[in-house]
Parts: sequence; structure tokens; C-alpha cells
Amino acid sequence: MSSSEGRTAGGASGRHGTSGAADESTFVYVTFIRTTPQALWEALTSRAFTERYWFGMHHECDWQAGSPWSLRFADGRVADSGEIVESDAPRHLVIRWRNMFRPELNAEGDSLCTLQIEQVEHAVKLTVTHRMARPGSKFIEAVSGGWPRILSNLKTLLETGEALMPLVATSD
Repeated sequence: MSSSEGRTAGGASGRHGTSGAADESTFVYVTFIRTTPQALWEALTSRAFTERYWFGMHHECDWQAGSPWSLRFADGRVADSGEIVESDAPRHLVIRWRNMFRPELNAEGDSLCTLQIEQVEHAVKLTVTHRMARPGSKFIEAVSGGWPRILSNLKTLLETGEALMPLVATSD
């Protein structure tokens, strides 16, 4: 497992890395946020809040197990789509996730993204685990660059009221 221990934006201890069994690719990111589990759940699932830290992108979903899920660019084009596999607000969310705008990533198939929320003393521990049942996944390589930026933005926004990097994403 190649992982790193360090400080994430905003001063929280974090662990992130990529690993996996020989037949899978996995990315894990852990951060601590000064908030409540309910406020973090709302931030993760609210369209208006998500647009503020996810570079103008937003989810379309009702967050119930079995429901369709999509992540869309600011102009409405679908970036990623899938299905809610498990939903236990405000503790646990699992999304079957597939990239829709990069053909080479789409060709790899579905991944699973698990978000685990736990109260730890005066903070909330967020663990994001994104895995794909194939070794050397280019999709997992791509999300390993995206998740740290997105989650740093989320943490900073929840703790200060302002996003760290308020840019708008495009598929270009």
C-alpha cells in the first residue's frame, strides 16, 4: 500500500493513498472536520452546498438505496452516474459510480464509493473509500487526484464558510 500521513488543508490530520488487492484498485482518504455528522451529511447531499465545494458541480439524487445518482457539470452535462447502494443518514453512504465523460474511464466500468461519517471527540471523521474491481485502474488514479481537492474544499467551507478553491469544473 502506498499511502501518506500528513496534514490536510485547514490543519486536520489526514491519511490518503491508493492500494488494493491484486485484483482491485482502491483509494482511501481520511479527514477530520469541525462539524456535526448531520451538517456533514447535508453538505455531502445538498445540491446548493455541493456546488460551492465541488467546483460548480452538483448531484441529482434522492439519496435512497436503489435510487439513480448523477454528478453533473454546472452546464447540466452528466460527468458521472450510478446508483445509491446503501444510505444510512448521517453515517454511511455507498454509491455505484461510473464516469460518463471520458471514454477510457467509462470503459473500466462501475466503481464503488463509500463515505463513512463518525463523530470523534469534537470533530467528525470522514473516510472516503473509492474502489474498482480491476488492478491499475485509470479511474481510481483520476479520483485520487480529485478527492483531496474536493474534500479540502468541503472541510474549509464547513469550518470557515468559504471554499478553499472556488473554481468551476468543465470537461475540457
